[in-house]
Amino acid sequence: MDRQQGISKDAPIGKAEVAEKTVAPTNVTTPDLFGFVAERSSQVIERRYSCVQTEAELDRWIQKIEAAKLTCVDTETTGLDAMRVDLVGISLAVEVGEACYIPLAHTTNEEQLDKSWVLSKLKPWLESEQHLKLGQNLKYDIHILNNCGIQLRGIAHDTLLQSYVLESHLSHDMDSLATRHLGEKTIAYEEVCGKGAHQITFDQVNLETATQYAAEDADITLRLHHAMYPAIEADKKLLTIYQDIEMPAMHALAVMERNGILIDSAKLSSQGQMVGQRLLDLEKQIHELAGQPFNIQSPKQIGEILFGKLELPIIKKTPSGAPSTDEEVLQKLAENYPLPARILDYRGLAKLQSTYIEKLPRMVNPKTGRVHTSYSQAVAVTGRLASSDPNLQNIPVRTEEGRKIREAFVAKPGSVMVSADYSQIELRIMAHIAEDESLLKAFAAGEDIHKATAAEMFHVDLNQVSSEQRRYAKVINFGLIYGMSAFGLASNLGIERSAAQQYIDTYFARYPGVADYMAQTRVQAKERGYVETVFGRRLWLPEIRSNNGMRRQGAERAAINAPMQGTAADLIKLAMIAVQRWIEQNHLETSMLLQVHDELVLEVPQSELAFVQEHLPQLMTGVAKLKVPLLVEVGVGSNWEEAH
Repeated sequence: MDRQQGISKDAPIGKAEVAEKTVAPTNVTTPDLFGFVAERSSQVIERRYSCVQTEAELDRWIQKIEAAKLTCVDTETTGLDAMRVDLVGISLAVEVGEACYIPLAHTTNEEQLDKSWVLSKLKPWLESEQHLKLGQNLKYDIHILNNCGIQLRGIAHDTLLQSYVLESHLSHDMDSLATRHLGEKTIAYEEVCGKGAHQITFDQVNLETATQYAAEDADITLRLHHAMYPAIEADKKLLTIYQDIEMPAMHALAVMERNGILIDSAKLSSQGQMVGQRLLDLEKQIHELAGQPFNIQSPKQIGEILFGKLELPIIKKTPSGAPSTDEEVLQKLAENYPLPARILDYRGLAKLQSTYIEKLPRMVNPKTGRVHTSYSQAVAVTGRLASSDPNLQNIPVRTEEGRKIREAFVAKPGSVMVSADYSQIELRIMAHIAEDESLLKAFAAGEDIHKATAAEMFHVDLNQVSSEQRRYAKVINFGLIYGMSAFGLASNLGIERSAAQQYIDTYFARYPGVADYMAQTRVQAKERGYVETVFGRRLWLPEIRSNNGMRRQGAERAAINAPMQGTAADLIKLAMIAVQRWIEQNHLETSMLLQVHDELVLEVPQSELAFVQEHLPQLMTGVAKLKVPLLVEVGVGSNWEEAH
């Protein structure tokens, strides 16, 4: 079979249908590393793909989708930026092997129906809650149709999210899923549009090729649903994650992405000038400490200065054998030498300057006047969201310059920013999972958990805990849930390894439930190949049985932390869902703008502020009942930093 999936380039596409027969491998299974196995069908699949170019053909397909129990819908566009690209065509599939492509904006001078007319005909079905729809990454299609004034409703299934719930550690793009679950090699985008500088946009693709590609997308997605969904449906926990968390979270995320956030470009420009001057000052200091000028952006030249001229100790080497100058090495050297510390400062500021201060104003959407981040729902194994273009989850908050960038995220006139943050959520989850009596008691009493830990470890009364003892306890509390070793703790606290080990031993003696949880989790992870969140999300650990000791130990550390981090991710998704529903049910003008780990950021009109402040904590703490109380801290300000 050639790269065009066996369809002849000369096959008549248009008013006629294209038929193809493909034979999938017989009795082939796609085994996961540990659990889910999808059996590939040995059935012969006859493909009936058509290009809709007449009113009669469109009417025929509208009758099909109105009668269908479930229809796969997919859009083709001129690019990837969902808020800015144009709709080129729509593909539909109702039965395995039967799909169509409706071209709307191709520039190939071939016969097409009028785009506005077609959308007006499809709009009632697209907006119908009763007609159930399926897709692959439908959050993207929601935006594309919204750009055309259509609110996509009746969303029942998404194969991207099905794969994520079943096999979070694997890739979830349609091509990979088709290979893994159907034994099919799909037509790649590059085969249709080319690569690199010679790549064309989809509107320039001829209708024959476009139909082969787009109709296949809809058909394969429908087949993937039939392959994967039964495994979810058969497992109550996975069904809960899929139906009650991931699918409704997709709607909340689409709304947040579309809301966007206002940027004060003038403030960023002012910050840029200050950071620019600070970079010049740092460059001068660095060159003075080095005794000569050199390119601070060049790892090679940094290595020559640090290890050649200054003869600093080599911490580790690159694969090529050269001394490494990565961040970990510089941080270690910075403990004893000033030059690596200044280079780290310079790198951090330069990254802020290029990633946020200079870039954010250029990312403002000219139509909305706002910046629109994109949230990837199916990336992190733990269930956490990933923000990109721009990444608004990684703005550093420990530096003054990073905090100042948050000051440039502002509310519109007449509104304020509201930040709602789960307090010490992962420690609370650990107390719930480990069921340690001392931890449960401390949280139930509303005590400062780090102070309570210090009192337990140093055998002092709660009111006698010093700030230094609390700092040690905080490092230990967070370090241990991330699987920190005695060596890591010693390095973090600047103490001897034996002293660090003694602290760990004391901690586990005072909190035996935590020690038991960690031991049991390691055993269960090795047996099953995964751990679970409180809600039943499976967090796969491919390296847990590795023969490589370092990889296996890394997987064991992940096994301990993943249920906490994963449960926290589930909670914030449930909070987003609850808050967005509440906003819609009460017809509020309040908008949810950002989700940053355990924090939600909203833009709230002054007239709704008191109402939001009253109900927001209740909504977020009410999404789950743990053995410890959930606590949400709410802040208000004219900008994000002020509210945080």
